[in-house]
Amino acid sequence: MKVELCNFSGYKIHPGHGKRYVRIDGKVYNFISGKCSRSHLMKRNPRETPWTVLYRRKHKKGTQEEVTKKRTRRMVKHSRPIQGATLQEILMKRNQKPEVRKAQREQAIRAAKAKVAEKKEKQRAQKAQLRAQTKQPPKGGKAKMPKQGKSGGGGGR
Repeated sequence: MKVELCNFSGYKIHPGHGKRYVRIDGKVYNFISGKCSRSHLMKRNPRETPWTVLYRRKHKKGTQEEVTKKRTRRMVKHSRPIQGATLQEILMKRNQKPEVRKAQREQAIRAAKAKVAEKKEKQRAQKAQLRAQTKQPPKGGKAKMPKQGKSGGGGGR
């Protein structure tokens, strides 16, 4: 006994029941009732039709939930080194007194600021040198005076 499934509703179709619809391209559809075949031909979506199996699956209707507890994974703490620092260095820094750490931080900040100031000073020196080179008078003696044009309106006749 071959039991088929309805292409629209998802219900089982036993022998001697239902309709078979064959499209021009050769695709075969099995429907349990006229209601299903008409709904399919009207291009209704079985996922939006409340009495179909697809709708019930989509909206999680009538499924018996198993009462098995999900196993919770225990968090295992690992102490791993960070790139550029070993685990011992990290532990030493963590165990330092806050005053020592603060002093080291301030020293590092001062060093960084000094480096930036030195860089700016270098740039200023280069700019001053460029200005000095461009402000030198041109070779060729004294500067020439521009020619004076004729005074008066336009016209020229």
